[in-house]
Amino acid sequence: MNGGDSIYLDRWLRESGLAELLPSSRAVWVGLSAGSMVMAPRIADAFASWTSPIGGEGLGMVDFEIFPHLDNADLPRNTMADAERWAAGLTGPGYAIDDATAISVVDGTVKVVSEGHWRLFEP
Repeated sequence: MNGGDSIYLDRWLRESGLAELLPSSRAVWVGLSAGSMVMAPRIADAFASWTSPIGGEGLGMVDFEIFPHLDNADLPRNTMADAERWAAGLTGPGYAIDDATAISVVDGTVKVVSEGHWRLFEP
């Protein structure tokens, strides 16, 4: 699932019924940017450009939040200092990850796979 607006993606996953099917499916979800963020229990307002009329704060399929595109030259508001400010509002764990980092979750076990840089924030 590619990127875009994570709140908008959340809305359509819910409205289409796919969100209800995911937990019981044998499918492998591969998300990029918003496609990853939507799996979290909450999506920070800083990463949404649209507000859903039906709500939707993330699907909660993982127990951590994601700050994507860390230190991406095309996204000047995605620095480590910005990630630290984002992390100050976390109520659970959160990962700030660059574009060379992935997070694998299999049967509840979280593994960071990276050739870049990332940071785990605990509340």
